[in-house]
Amino acid sequence: MIYIVDIDGTICHTEDGNYINSTPIHHRIEYMNNLFDKGNELHYYTARGSVSGKDWTNFTEQQLKDWGVKYTTVKTGKQHYHVWIDDKAINADTFFKESLT
Repeated sequence: MIYIVDIDGTICHTEDGNYINSTPIHHRIEYMNNLFDKGNELHYYTARGSVSGKDWTNFTEQQLKDWGVKYTTVKTGKQHYHVWIDDKAINADTFFKESLT
């Protein structure tokens, strides 16, 4: 399977766009790494920098490395939005709640 995964609020806690002080959600990272180890593609896609215009790519890749996150690709610059409507989208809290039961 191919997964498109957000970063902030999905595999880490981030408040008010303060990416430097984001804290990993270890059980979620472990779950996603397990999917990767089983041969799934994990493409992390984040809106970091979409509003400010700052390029967070190198910082984000290093942060994921420090947290032990396994992935296929990382991409910054996702469109900033308030609501994402998609027939295949799943809320992170729902995904992890259902996956861990």
